[in-house]
Amino acid sequence: MTERNFDDLLAANKRYARSSPKGFDGIAHQGVMILTCMDSRLEPLDMMGLRVGEAKILRVTGAHLSETALAAMVIGVHKLHVNRILIIPHTHCAAASMTEEEMEAAIEASSGISVTGYNFGVDPDQIGRLRNDVQRVRDYPLIGPFATVGGFLYDVETGLLDHIC
Repeated sequence: MTERNFDDLLAANKRYARSSPKGFDGIAHQGVMILTCMDSRLEPLDMMGLRVGEAKILRVTGAHLSETALAAMVIGVHKLHVNRILIIPHTHCAAASMTEEEMEAAIEASSGISVTGYNFGVDPDQIGRLRNDVQRVRDYPLIGPFATVGGFLYDVETGLLDHIC
């Protein structure tokens, strides 16, 4: 691979830079932080009617709470004016379609490399995982007393959110 593999993206970035919003201070001006999946079908700002500068966006496989996401939430709450946190997995998610063992086998089959013991964060009990993650954030002493936390499921076919917890 060479630098040329990114030429199309760098050219697109130059076009974007000419008209991109400038002068933001990094604060979540609507007080919103969204933890959602890395799936490219999701546009977190658009789906919530928000604009650049109004929310903080975290993306991880399956919208599962990780230690890094938890740390980012603490920073958001105490330094970036976040007072509402939404955790939003989505329908038809690969991270909810199999167990850790099945994902491990699939990746080993694809790569030919052992991934034994690696945690991919997948969980076929998507709603149970969402409820647990939301409760963990609500109970976290550096977040719960300072922000409202909700769990939602985004339907990739309709574009609608279902308030789960």
